[in-house]
Amino acid sequence: QLQLVESGGGLVQPGGSLRLSCVGSGLTLGYYAIAWFRQAPGREREGVSSIRHYDGNTYYADSVKGRFTIFRDTTKNTLYLQMNSLKAEDTAVYYCAATRRRPGTQWNNQYYYDDWGQGTQVTVSS
Repeated sequence: QLQLVESGGGLVQPGGSLRLSCVGSGLTLGYYAIAWFRQAPGREREGVSSIRHYDGNTYYADSVKGRFTIFRDTTKNTLYLQMNSLKAEDTAVYYCAATRRRPGTQWNNQYYYDDWGQGTQVTVSS
């Protein structure tokens, strides 16, 4: 089975940047559709971004378009989320996730995903 280990979270001021990383082991991330989700206190877990493994197409939540970029390095078996122009409302625990399925337009449905990282806290001060 695939195991995912996340890092890169922390405290940042509004307008700042962070890069999250998620390293996969067991199987290479290239065999999966992979995504970032986030969950803030009292809120539902929501999809942030996804990259489609079979063609590399990417998806973004409207709230992060133009600010966040998802990409992967298959040689390092690592998924990244580059977050720029951070806002207070971006504060959440961020999770990486992977699936053998092809969720397509349902990429932000957490129930399509089989494997999850432990989460990393992102806090944007206000």
